[in-house]
Amino acid sequence: MPPKWIEAKLTEIKPVTDKIRNFYLTLNDEDRFGFLPGQFVTFDLPVSEKRLQRWKSYSIANRPDGSNTLEFCIVHLDGGLGSGYLFNEVQPGSLLRFKGPDGIFTLKEPLDYDLVMLCTGTGVAPFKSMLDHIFHHNIPHRQLHLIFGTRKEEDILYRKEFEEYAAVHPEFRYDVVLSRQENWPGYKGHIHQVYLKEYAETRPDVRFMICGWSQMSDQATEYLTQKCGYEKSQVHCELYG
Repeated sequence: MPPKWIEAKLTEIKPVTDKIRNFYLTLNDEDRFGFLPGQFVTFDLPVSEKRLQRWKSYSIANRPDGSNTLEFCIVHLDGGLGSGYLFNEVQPGSLLRFKGPDGIFTLKEPLDYDLVMLCTGTGVAPFKSMLDHIFHHNIPHRQLHLIFGTRKEEDILYRKEFEEYAAVHPEFRYDVVLSRQENWPGYKGHIHQVYLKEYAETRPDVRFMICGWSQMSDQATEYLTQKCGYEKSQVHCELYG
C-alpha cells in the first residue's frame, strides 16, 4: 500500500540559533495525526527530481497532545538542499507535503529500567518529545538521564525546559557538554566522557538511547558494547546526517 502523503500549513518559524530554527506545522482537522514520542516524518521537498534528494526526514520534537500541530527542530546544513529550502524558501503560510509517522526509536514501556539519553545538536528533538510525554502524563519511570553535547552555550537547545524538569523531578538528570567553550562551568569536550564515567559498571537494568551524527552514535555504541560490556539490546540508535 503506497504511503499517504499529507499537506499541512506552516504556521510558525522560530529562530533558535544562527543555524537552527523551530518549524511548526498545523494539519487540517480531517488529517488527524497520531504518533509515538521519538518518531519522525519524511518531507517531500521540491528541491530535485531525485527521491533521495527530495525526501528529508525529521524527528517530531513535541509530544502527542491531540493538537494536530507538529514541531521540528532543524539545522541549516552547509550545502543541504532540504534545509536550504526550509530556511530560504518557506514562510508561515507555506504548504509542506510529508508522510508518516515512521520509526521504532520510541519508549519501551513499562519504564522499569534506568534510561540514558545521549544526543548532540538537533538529535535532542526525539528526547524532548519523550520527556514531555513522560512528565505530562505522569508515566511511572525510574532514573532518567539526558546527556546533551554541542559547541557553545548559545547552541544549547531546549535548555529552559530541561532545567525546569530537573528542578522539579529529582529522578531526572540533565548534563550539558560543550566542545568549544573554555569558560563553561560544566563538562567540556564530548559526551563520551560523561556516560563512560557514570555507567562504567555494567548493569542489566539500564538502557541507552542515542541520537546524533553518525560518528558520535557509532562511537557511543562501540564504547558501550565493547569497552563497557553492555548488551547490544541495551543500546538503541537513531542516526541522522
